[in-house]
Amino acid sequence: MPQPILWYFADPMCSWCWGFTPVIEQIKQHYDDRLKVALVMGGLRPGTTESVTLALREDLLHHWDAVQRMSGAEFRTEGALPDGFVYDTEPAARAVITVGGINPVVTFLYYKSVQAAFYTQNVDITQTNELTQLAHNLGIDPQQFRKEFESEDARQKTRQHFAQTRAYGVQGFPTLIAENTTAKRVVTRGYGNYADLRKTIDDWLSSESGMNGC
Repeated sequence: MPQPILWYFADPMCSWCWGFTPVIEQIKQHYDDRLKVALVMGGLRPGTTESVTLALREDLLHHWDAVQRMSGAEFRTEGALPDGFVYDTEPAARAVITVGGINPVVTFLYYKSVQAAFYTQNVDITQTNELTQLAHNLGIDPQQFRKEFESEDARQKTRQHFAQTRAYGVQGFPTLIAENTTAKRVVTRGYGNYADLRKTIDDWLSSESGMNGC
């Protein structure tokens, strides 16, 4: 029987996903031999072309503060989201997918490094050079990364991730959906703590046919 899948719909530029990173790491470690955790790039604001307004910046920083209080995640707000910054989430998502194609073993590590660069170091992860350097830090050849990152194949795979997100009815991040051969079940829509999510996953795994409905 195929191994059950826990789909993790997320975005590197989603602050709640940054807060959720330690939780998904615990889940991955605990259920390593019982289910596959598959990272799907959801597409938070792909293709955005307008600069962040003052009102949007204040709204985003408000979310960052809420995430920090709920999860304890680190944020560097000084100098964050500067004038002229375009909050286009497509490049970072495409970079994660590119790395996954080159070396799947480091996909989650790269995803986390992109998050950390953005939220704790004010790195502009919409820029190819920055994304290339982060891949290089994990041992990926910069020329190979850049070539594949800029390819139409990478763009198409990214669009496929976004399409899967819509097909599964995901409207916010993070979202976890468990799936086996007969059914799928929403584990969480939005941030959740490890203890509660573990109970939900355990109940799903122990049921004979999974829980019905998504």
